[in-house]
Amino acid sequence: MKHRTKIIILLSYILLGLNACVARKDLVYFDNIPANDPTIKLGDYTEPVVQLDDILHITIQTIDGGLAMVSDQLSGGVVDHATAATTNHNSVPAGYLVDKAGKITMPMLGTFEVAGLTTLEVREMVTKAASKYFKEPTVQVRFANFKITVLGEVARPSTYTVPSERINLLDALGMAGDMTILGDRKNVLLIRDNSGEKQFIRFNLNEYETFTSPYFYLKQNDVIYVEPGRGRVAANNAGTVQFISIALSALSVITLVITRL
Repeated sequence: MKHRTKIIILLSYILLGLNACVARKDLVYFDNIPANDPTIKLGDYTEPVVQLDDILHITIQTIDGGLAMVSDQLSGGVVDHATAATTNHNSVPAGYLVDKAGKITMPMLGTFEVAGLTTLEVREMVTKAASKYFKEPTVQVRFANFKITVLGEVARPSTYTVPSERINLLDALGMAGDMTILGDRKNVLLIRDNSGEKQFIRFNLNEYETFTSPYFYLKQNDVIYVEPGRGRVAANNAGTVQFISIALSALSVITLVITRL
C-alpha cells in the first residue's frame, strides 16, 4: 500500500508538470541553426504590386519653385500617414485610391492603369506624364496603406501600417511586441489574399528554414496568426487541473489512512 501511495503522489506531480510547463526548446527561435555554418540564404524577395483598393502616396517635386503650388495640387496635398506604427481606424490615409478598374486619376496628368504594377513602374509612368508640364520632375510613389495584421498570442495584436514595402515575418512580430510565452512557435500561420483566393502558409519558428521560405517577406494585407500553445491550454484549464490535483491529494490521504488502519 505504501508503494501505491507513493505512485499516486508521483503521478499527481507529473500531471501538474505536464499541464503547466512548456519545454525550453519550444520557446527558442531557430534552435537548429548549425554552429559550423551559420550563414543562411534568405528567401527571394519580390516587390509587391499594386492591388485594387490600394492607396498610393504620390508626390511630385520640380526644380522650378514657382510651380510648387501646382505640383502640390498634383500630389493631392498628400499627408504622410504611413509612418504611423499602428493604423488609425478613424482616418483614411490620403492619396490616390486604386479603383475597381485598377486605375487612378491625377489632375492634369490623366488616368493611369496601375493594378499589377510595382511602385517603380508607376513612378516611371507618372514621371513621363509629368514631364510634359514640368522640367525634370522628381516623382515618388509608395503605398499609403501597406498594412499587416498580427493576431493571436502576441503582446500587441493589431493592424499595423508600415512605411516600407520590404518587411518580413520577424519585423511584423517585432512590431506586435513579439510572441508571448504562451504562443506556439511551431505553428505560426500566414494568411495571404492572392487574386481573390486565400493562401495559408505555416511556419515553424523553432527552425531556421523559416528564413529560406519564399513567404518570409510579407505583402500588403497579410495576416499573421500565432496559435496558442500548450501553456495557454493549461492556463485555460486551470480549474480542471486544480480539481484533478485536489482529487489526487484526497485519494492519497485516503490511501494513507487505509494503510494505517
